[in-house]
Amino acid sequence: MKMEGCLWIFLLASLALTNQQARVPRLSNGSNSCSGRVEVFYKRKWASMCDAAFDWQDAEVVCRQLDCGVPVEVLGAAAFGEGEGHVWSEEVQCGGNETQIQLCPTSPMNNNCSHENNIGLICRAAVRLMNGSSRCSGRVEVLHRGQWGTVCDNRWDLLDAAVVCRELGCGEAVEALKGAQFGQGSGGIWMSDVECVGSESTVKDCKSQRWGAENCGHHQDAGVICSGVQLVGHSYCSGRVELLHKETKHTVCSTTFDQQDAEVVCRQLDCGAPVEVLGAAAFGKGEGQVWSEEIQCGGNETQIQLCPTSSLKLNCSHENDIGLICRAAVRLVNGSSRCSGRVEVLHRGQWGTVCDNRWDLRDAAVVCRELGCGEAVEALKGAQFGQGSGEIWMSDVECVRSESTVKDCSAQKWGAESCSHHQDAGVICSGVQLVGRSHCSGRVELLHKETTHCMQSTFDQQDAEVVCRQLGCGAPVEVLGADAFGEGEGQVWSEEIQCGGNETQIQLCSTSTPSHNCSHKHDVGLVCNGKWSSQSHRVVRLVNGGSRCSGRVEVYQAGKWGTVCDDKWGMPDAAVVCRELDCGDAVQALGRAHFGAGSGRIQMNDVSCEGSESTLMNCRHKGWDTHRCGHDEDAGVICSARVPRLSNGSNPCSGRVEVFHKEKWASMSDAAFDWQDAKVVCRELDCGAPVEVLGAAAFGEGEGEGQVWSEEIQCGGNETQIQLCPTSPMNNNCSHENNIGLVCGAAVRLVNGSSRCSGRVEVLHRGQWGTVCDNRWDLRDAAVVCRELGCGDALEALKGAQFGQGSGEIWMSDVECVGSESTVKDCSAQRWGTENCGHHQDAGVICSGVQLVGRSHCSGRVELLHKETRHTVCSTTFDQQDAEVVCRQLGCGAPVEVLGAAAFGEGEGQVWSEEIQCGGDETQIHLCSTSTPSHNCSHKHDVGLVCNDVVRLVNGGSRCSGRVEVYHAGEWGTVCDDSWGMTDAAVVCRELGCGDAVEALDLAHFGEGSGTIWMNQVSCEGSESRLKNCGHNEWGKHYCGHHEDAGVICSARVPRLSNGSNPCSGRVEVFHKEKWASMCDAVFDWQDAKVVCRELDCGAPVEVLGAAAFGEGEGQVWSEEIQCGGNETQIQLCPTSLMNNNCSHENNIGLICGAAVRLVNGSSRCSGRVEVLHRGQWGTVCDNGWDLWDAAVVCRELGCGDASEALKGAQFGQGSGEIWMSDVECVRSESTVKDCSAQRWGTENCGHHQDAGVICSGVQLVGRSHCSGRVELLHKETRHTVCSTTFDQQDAEVVCRQLGCGAPVEVLGAAAFGEGEGQVWSEEIQCGGTENQIQLCPTTPTPSHNCSHKHDVGLVCKDVVRLVTGGSRCSGRVEVYHAGEWGTVCDDNWDMTDAAVVCRELGCGDAVQPLRRAHFGDASGRIWMDEVSCKGTESTLKNCGHKGWGKHKCRHNEDAGVICSARVPRLSNGSDPCSGRVEVFHKEKWASMCDAAFDWQDAKVVCRELDCGAPVEVLGAAAFGEGVGQVWSEEIQCGGNETQIQLCPTSPTPSCNCSHKHDVGLVCQVDAVVRLNGGSRCSGRVEVYHAGEWGTVCDDKWGMTDAAVVCRELDCGDAVQALGSAHFGEGSGRIQMDDVSCEGSESTLKSCGHRGWGSSNCDHDEDAGVICSG
Repeated sequence: MKMEGCLWIFLLASLALTNQQARVPRLSNGSNSCSGRVEVFYKRKWASMCDAAFDWQDAEVVCRQLDCGVPVEVLGAAAFGEGEGHVWSEEVQCGGNETQIQLCPTSPMNNNCSHENNIGLICRAAVRLMNGSSRCSGRVEVLHRGQWGTVCDNRWDLLDAAVVCRELGCGEAVEALKGAQFGQGSGGIWMSDVECVGSESTVKDCKSQRWGAENCGHHQDAGVICSGVQLVGHSYCSGRVELLHKETKHTVCSTTFDQQDAEVVCRQLDCGAPVEVLGAAAFGKGEGQVWSEEIQCGGNETQIQLCPTSSLKLNCSHENDIGLICRAAVRLVNGSSRCSGRVEVLHRGQWGTVCDNRWDLRDAAVVCRELGCGEAVEALKGAQFGQGSGEIWMSDVECVRSESTVKDCSAQKWGAESCSHHQDAGVICSGVQLVGRSHCSGRVELLHKETTHCMQSTFDQQDAEVVCRQLGCGAPVEVLGADAFGEGEGQVWSEEIQCGGNETQIQLCSTSTPSHNCSHKHDVGLVCNGKWSSQSHRVVRLVNGGSRCSGRVEVYQAGKWGTVCDDKWGMPDAAVVCRELDCGDAVQALGRAHFGAGSGRIQMNDVSCEGSESTLMNCRHKGWDTHRCGHDEDAGVICSARVPRLSNGSNPCSGRVEVFHKEKWASMSDAAFDWQDAKVVCRELDCGAPVEVLGAAAFGEGEGEGQVWSEEIQCGGNETQIQLCPTSPMNNNCSHENNIGLVCGAAVRLVNGSSRCSGRVEVLHRGQWGTVCDNRWDLRDAAVVCRELGCGDALEALKGAQFGQGSGEIWMSDVECVGSESTVKDCSAQRWGTENCGHHQDAGVICSGVQLVGRSHCSGRVELLHKETRHTVCSTTFDQQDAEVVCRQLGCGAPVEVLGAAAFGEGEGQVWSEEIQCGGDETQIHLCSTSTPSHNCSHKHDVGLVCNDVVRLVNGGSRCSGRVEVYHAGEWGTVCDDSWGMTDAAVVCRELGCGDAVEALDLAHFGEGSGTIWMNQVSCEGSESRLKNCGHNEWGKHYCGHHEDAGVICSARVPRLSNGSNPCSGRVEVFHKEKWASMCDAVFDWQDAKVVCRELDCGAPVEVLGAAAFGEGEGQVWSEEIQCGGNETQIQLCPTSLMNNNCSHENNIGLICGAAVRLVNGSSRCSGRVEVLHRGQWGTVCDNGWDLWDAAVVCRELGCGDASEALKGAQFGQGSGEIWMSDVECVRSESTVKDCSAQRWGTENCGHHQDAGVICSGVQLVGRSHCSGRVELLHKETRHTVCSTTFDQQDAEVVCRQLGCGAPVEVLGAAAFGEGEGQVWSEEIQCGGTENQIQLCPTTPTPSHNCSHKHDVGLVCKDVVRLVTGGSRCSGRVEVYHAGEWGTVCDDNWDMTDAAVVCRELGCGDAVQPLRRAHFGDASGRIWMDEVSCKGTESTLKNCGHKGWGKHKCRHNEDAGVICSARVPRLSNGSDPCSGRVEVFHKEKWASMCDAAFDWQDAKVVCRELDCGAPVEVLGAAAFGEGVGQVWSEEIQCGGNETQIQLCPTSPTPSCNCSHKHDVGLVCQVDAVVRLNGGSRCSGRVEVYHAGEWGTVCDDKWGMTDAAVVCRELDCGDAVQALGSAHFGEGSGRIQMDDVSCEGSESTLKSCGHRGWGSSNCDHDEDAGVICSG
């Protein structure tokens, strides 16, 4: 008899278990991964823990779970800083032995706790150094699964050692040792082939072979020597002394540090002997603690940590921090100064040279910086400074430039001599630098004895020549006094430098003592011309850009000029060039030979500047002359140096005068600008002579505060650039009201056409007009001309002097615009005046002169250009024929809708005064005839036009987000994400009328498209009217796959209907400024509803519902009242006003529109011909490419369950009217079929005899998983349960088949899966068993008894997804059944959302953990799915997006796994799998059950679930031994008919305490689950009992591991032989198992992986057998 009542302690335990989710700890803000603030991840949030609710036992569990050894210290009071967000609200009560904090019980906290009380924890690190002289040196050992093991030295290097040292808080890595230098370890060799990138927080995160993969022995144990001390502030070998102690850095007091201490520190750092010990914080004051003890080194110790200490009797502050200069571990020998010479490094007390293999400027730069010698000038090879002697310590050096010492650079192992001393490397460093402006101009600073000195007024022209020469900067331009580049810091050079002018370095000049003192007010500045005067040096220049500060980048190397390839070229690289050339900041980094293709060598490729380099030569690159580029990829730069522009004019040659200087555009004053200045500006802009200088802000006032140019420019009129004109301070204040304007003669014109927007192209160059040759002339070039002239889009690019032959120069040829240029003169072309054609090839252009304004390029208010003026058009004079011409002229699709009543807003200015009378076939609106209308028209009647777009966003949930697709050459295609960015996205959003760009997405974020990839390397300026005008590779030219498809999210006010039964019903929500907001019922009416339904293409509104009819929303409530007239095409176009009342989610508005998809002519609303609603008209779908994936989207959209069939050939009759969609390709995650990829709307490439159809299932199983549950049928919009008395095996076969599940396993009555709701099906279903849908089965009226929900039938079908080798059916490796075969899932992109679908499908509760890297062992056979991408709402994993069945690039070591939360039973410690102690796995823990809370009904369910036959005996008092861990805290109350214990209700445990002494045991009937037939009980043919029937096992893949499981299960000893080919004779009946794959640890053969019960491709002549040892 079961006991009643419960104790409060059981209630608490029950509550803890019920609410438990995967609590995962981390240590945050500590010095390594094993120390920090304790935080727990729970319910998708990190929460810090309170110091009052955490003790030593909890600490032991956390350290153990993090694989960090034992706890060292528990610290309260936010010792590691205060956390953010939540504070954990429960007290964790660990016993200390648990393996995870998840397993510890919890109870509510009795006190409030804030972040001030955050607990911190220091665990013993998971890495240690053994057998060394201190904790910072020794053999590397790592802790894994509670056991220490060594690391193999394969590939072990300084990068790996650096991670270990940083992890242990031991400073820099000094050496990475191989060959068990610290003695051989014992036990496991945990890691091998370690490859760290240097940024890891622990060496265990570095890439390596799998744990314990031993491919070496302990004689190869890796070791490390770390410093534990560092010098901070100058270089690796000089700086402030800082010691590491107990995870904290300490400075050292100068009164307690002497020469002996200095010798030890210098030795420990491998920096030679000490040079100078400096007090008084010579290298700056440190932070944090000052070392509290006096260090008393003898001078011979190898590490400072080994020196004795004594307590300090005086206090010391950071003002007394000690500094130390050691003789560097690197030196330059045989040069003219310490900053040039042969490179030598100190290693193990001995100096040696460096081999010049791979030696380059990057390596030299590290040496120069380490020595404090400024920049590297040259990296020399071939023993230029003489041959060294002794060791050659380093070879094949490869620095990345961020190293603090050259000894940290990648290289061959120490002393690996692959060359001789005739290859000794050398370096020349500058020793002098110009600071404040660029590499070649600035304040002169010299380096002397580690100190930088500023120069003063004793510096003359001869000195300047030497400095410019030394820096490789050409001749001096100007020597400037009076701190022209700002005052320096520190010392002023105390001697007068007396150079003769011919010296190669300033250090070689003689000096004398000056007769006067000098301060920083007199620091000398120097401007060199930036042109290198010797061909032994490299130079940089900008070519073909109109000025020295813009153009193609060219560098001088090895005696030749060459270009730079644009691979990886970006703004940091451009910034270095601009600074080097004294051209200010970088304005633009350009590629694709923007300034014309160069010739000769391509010197550099893959340039990667940090941005701080003084010269481009110091940037990383692929290697001189190493590239795979052509000159069509030459890089270019535009710099900011006082460059003028004309703004707000009608073309680039007229407008407000503005100057770009110091990163800002400043407008100029009319009082400070005259005709001479105008001449220079027009000349610099190549715009001919000035026409008019206009004051009083004639082109509008500029913007910004303080951005009126503050100096008067005083040009003589002959200068080539305004940059060269002198300036003086202005004597009067000037505001934007006085902005100067300038009109120059235009630099481009169209001649001999019918208007200024058509004609022969002519350009002005050097004051002379000339034509353009038509070689390569195309629409992209014409588009630039039209935009430049303000003439709209280009219609035609004409060749062959269509507008007559010009005369004079042919200025441009082979023009290649990318589309983003502001003038055609900026396009790539042959050099000016290169004539390779005649005037019979003069190029021409026809521009459109029409545009659509207000929404996008292809929809908006119609405006015409006539005589420089824009005109709107009256709706009463504009018809369908006119619309066809305008849409054609703009390159858009066919007209969709002509809208009157100023639908896109009222225009401004004039209304077109004539009636346009197009025939519909014209190519331009200007070619249509006109007549005078008989009535007046105002802007209230401005006509609007919607054409089909040529750009669309697909699969993003709305028309304003998704994958970018463009329509070209009659076909939709995608855009590759190479170079895709926010500027490109902005053009798309503007073109579609979708507001601003919120995000530019790559890597097929919205799913992979199909078909052609039309565009690649898109490069928009941002001002283009459409994406097709942006620069890009040729149409269809790319090296991309669809996994690189570009996407966009735009900001526009886009509506959706949420939480409804389909996309056309639900709560009204608006996406605006990156957030969804629900709308209030008080501010939404029928007119608003009409617009929303129209915009969503959902037909007319059916019902507007208030009071949160579709549930309350979350987040914001829309704060404005939308006031639509009802005729708008988008809610974006409706006016808004502020709301006058407060509104909460209780007042959320709901809307039902007519659905946008329907099924016609079928037997129910869930089958029939597919029709979609588009632009208010129903049309069919062509069956080209139509398949089950497409059908699945339709069925889900209509709420009709899964798709059963995708039918072709007008199976439901031919439709009529439009065929809206063709070549549909859904990825199954779409909310509507209209979001699937397809040809553009109305593209008819088939007839109605190809209308597509769908049959949806109309049936589902509810209550456990996709393939098991209560049977429910859909009929006339209503779900019905089915009575168990009218449902048999034949009916079950049809339902399982229809759902795509396996064969029926069991039909269950008595509401085994719970009672349903609503109606019970009123007819008896009489299937024959062969039908493919339940709807096709005949029915008869229900028999003569009524049926209630107590008799709802349940059905268990064979699953199509399973979890294998995880210990229970709810955890393990994921396998799916497809095409008659089980296969695995690759772990690429595998995450919690995917795992959740699997767990739900299997009725296994929530996902606890998605696992990767074959966590449950490698499988064999097929890998069915890869790159799975579930939304989380799918009913089966097979409905999730993926790469395609069997398509992958994976191996089985990447098999995905899952752990689910469901209650799963097992019988433990018994003699066979069908007897033992009852235990339940729930939320990652096994718990034994109490004998007082378990009865015969429970036993029946457990035995049934374990496939063990009927229960024989229920035993109390721990008959099978006492369990370990928890006792199950709830009473299970099964009825006895359930198929799983998971389905039984529970209640709190009865009123007795229950310990493991009361663990319940169970014996189920074992008519043996496995037996051997044909010999003895320990040898014979293998047979298994399943589903009430004995059957054999096929010998496919049968081996000794499988045989061993059978022998152990039967208590027959070890396996002697695994036999096949019916060795013990052929069996009969079912072949139950095939492709058996045991791990070897299973307790029963039935737990091994296999193909599926009853699924095989074998006959009985393949029956498996076993011989056991007995």
